Amino acid sequence: MSTSLSTMIRLRAIQNKTRELFEGMSDIHYRLQYHHDLSPAGWHLGHGMFIENYWLHEVIYGDNQYTRDTSLFIPEKCPKPERGPRLPPLKQLLQQIQQQQDENDLLLMEKTPPLSEHALFENEYIENFIIQHYAQHYETIYMVLTQIAIKADKGNYTPGQALTSSNINRDMTHIKQGEYSVGGEEFLSYDNELPKHQVQLDNFYISSTPVTNAEYLGFIEENGYSRNELWCREGWQWREQNNIQQPEHWKQNSQQQWYAIKHQGACDLVADQPVYGLSHYEAQAFSNWANARLPHEHEWETATRLGQLKNNSSVWEWCDNSFFPYDNFKAFPYDEYSKPWFDGRHFVLKGASPHTRNEIKRASFRNFYQRHQRHIFAGLRLVFG
Repeated sequence: MSTSLSTMIRLRAIQNKTRELFEGMSDIHYRLQYHHDLSPAGWHLGHGMFIENYWLHEVIYGDNQYTRDTSLFIPEKCPKPERGPRLPPLKQLLQQIQQQQDENDLLLMEKTPPLSEHALFENEYIENFIIQHYAQHYETIYMVLTQIAIKADKGNYTPGQALTSSNINRDMTHIKQGEYSVGGEEFLSYDNELPKHQVQLDNFYISSTPVTNAEYLGFIEENGYSRNELWCREGWQWREQNNIQQPEHWKQNSQQQWYAIKHQGACDLVADQPVYGLSHYEAQAFSNWANARLPHEHEWETATRLGQLKNNSSVWEWCDNSFFPYDNFKAFPYDEYSKPWFDGRHFVLKGASPHTRNEIKRASFRNFYQRHQRHIFAGLRLVFG
């Protein structure tokens, strides 16, 4: 049975959208590494195609013509600093990808038994896996584009509207003590979202909206970055060693006016928009300053499922817990997909950013990064009580 038309449209859309990010891009921007935690933008382009070919051709059809050379696009086999110089010319890679995606789309539309009966095709699991993999790297490419803009900024932007601080918004919703369902749906979700199960939660109050730029400025103005009592020991050491004084995407001009850097360049910091560019350390320090805490991911997911959170797709929101396997976790589609990250050093984020594709916007989705990382579009939401 061929892949459904709706899934083919979704696959083609994310393939096209990813390639479009490279239209007009220079070879320098395509292959340079702009942040130590990020690969060059072009590597993400090629890696997405490699993974698509790996599952459709090598795993399902037993043909490794496109994936025989694993030395570049398998992360473990090529350190980030070595990836850019090894990339082929951008135009050549785009042409190869266009051709291979056309072939793969035709393959999915015309698949026949016995190969169409492969277990990975059940309920279009592998098609959705590939779509979501593209979606995650699509957002990561925007992180690279933002870093390019940060490096290019000259510090002379004058905001049209100066950012001023505000008090913390105490608009919150009460979630009653009880048993609630968390987790994802089979065939659509990643293995770390499964199985769906019940959790017991105590009473808690959660902010209706994420912390805003104006609220975060209050933390800065009250010397939040200089008060070590607000920070955990590791966070304070990280802050001092890296001279962290503001969010990753914030800058000040010579008149000490704050402004933001987005992938398009410098722009105003809008007071009521969610702050982002924060590490888990910064999010935790802010919550301590606010006499609050970060939510456990199950609290966040429950409040979202109950329809109690506003702007829950405008910024990734740090949670208080590390990334862990659910009871009865089963690794899929391969043993090491999620397991390496259950290391106690990666913490969960919930929500989405403006660059998150709909394919991974769901209450059960579990993003995760190390506590010091803030090149991501991450902010926070507060829990009281």
